[in-house]
Amino acid sequence: MKFNSMIVSAFQKIRELYHCNNALLLSINGLFIIAALVNFTSCCSYSFTGASVPEHLKTISIPVADDRSGAGEPGLRELLTTTLTQKFIDDNSLRVSDRVNANASLDCTISSFSDAPAVVSGGDNVTTRRVTIGVQVIYKDLVKRKTIYEQTFSNYGDYIGTGGITEKNAAVSIAVDKITEDILLATVSGW
Repeated sequence: MKFNSMIVSAFQKIRELYHCNNALLLSINGLFIIAALVNFTSCCSYSFTGASVPEHLKTISIPVADDRSGAGEPGLRELLTTTLTQKFIDDNSLRVSDRVNANASLDCTISSFSDAPAVVSGGDNVTTRRVTIGVQVIYKDLVKRKTIYEQTFSNYGDYIGTGGITEKNAAVSIAVDKITEDILLATVSGW
């Protein structure tokens, strides 16, 4: 009988511990779920887009870029303008508008263009060429009549050293894509 009462007593202790541990586990699981929900909702609602666009600016004018590089690269100013305009349309922080109706303007001037060897292998063989483009940008607040920033952006695109005009144009497009991404980020995020 003593052995029986010991077993019953041990069983009751185990049951009490189980219920305490079960309640503790439920509390820990509940806290974990709440923490996960708070973390999930806070991370999903955060956005970098528009982080530094002043509230009064809703529209932006992007006139055709001026080309003062002296390179005479055909279609470069149109490619830069079209790519930049499309990036702003896709980003949707500022609506692209004509200058008369715009709150801000983004004036771009292509200041440099180079197409030079980037990688030279044995025997002076050019294996890779690099197209580098520099663009001077002036971002103006037309409402408050002030310059927000004036900055030069530069980036590049590489192509095979033996490549022709098609490969060179692809490198130009890569450089323009990188530069316009940098301009967009500087304008809407202040980076």
